[in-house]
Amino acid sequence: MAVLETGPALGSRLWLYTNFDCNLACDYCCARSSPRAAARRLPVDTARRACEEFAGLGGGQILLTGGEPFLDPDLPRLVDAAARWAPVTILTNAMVIGRGSRRRMLDALDPARVTMQVSLDSGTPALHDRHRGPGSFDRARAGIALLRELGFRVRVAATVDEADADEESGFHARLDADGIPHEDRLIRRVARTGFADHGLELSVENLWPEPTLAADGAWWHPVAIAEPAMQVASTPLPVITVLAVIRATLDDPGRDRSSALAAFRCT
Repeated sequence: MAVLETGPALGSRLWLYTNFDCNLACDYCCARSSPRAAARRLPVDTARRACEEFAGLGGGQILLTGGEPFLDPDLPRLVDAAARWAPVTILTNAMVIGRGSRRRMLDALDPARVTMQVSLDSGTPALHDRHRGPGSFDRARAGIALLRELGFRVRVAATVDEADADEESGFHARLDADGIPHEDRLIRRVARTGFADHGLELSVENLWPEPTLAADGAWWHPVAIAEPAMQVASTPLPVITVLAVIRATLDDPGRDRSSALAAFRCT
């Protein structure tokens, strides 16, 4: 969790949920993603229109998340739709990219246009695998190695419960050994949303907005995607309307926005 002097400028970043199905069912997943979740894939045409409009409004960064984005066969087209206008970051568990159609999808991406952010919760398998499933730590590390070998910038993000905060030193020691720069590391706390039954409480009062689009609407922040009360609009377009609703909420004189500067960051 990072405490910021100011939140990222509203409208500077746009999140796209490419899909909601996943090869994992992490016990704290904010999106309730799993192998059994409905895919809810973002149509390429919707993404293309959203990214073009976002760029026209002065936006500067587009982030693709899920679910596991590499389960969406349209991922290369979604990346093309976004990278035409802004730098792109893909959030992935990096476990399905080593072979077959997903490796071909990876090979279709340009490392000069895309940053990869990979989830790795600890420096050893125990904590990571407890949340994400047996063997997931080793497969994630293999994915990170492959991405770096292919020339991608790789950021590594850990989700750590307060009770396991002492794991942070091991996380940093592992990334030191692997040569991951400090600026490419992020540690965040579990949020009480999605599958998690404990963690940080989220609301528009304490969460700085990061406009987030999915196939079936728009949300205040990517970590709040499973919260009906945090839905901004019932359709993802137009982006200007999504931003207008968020700005109206921020400008409400009856709301205390100071606590929102302690932003829950996903990147």
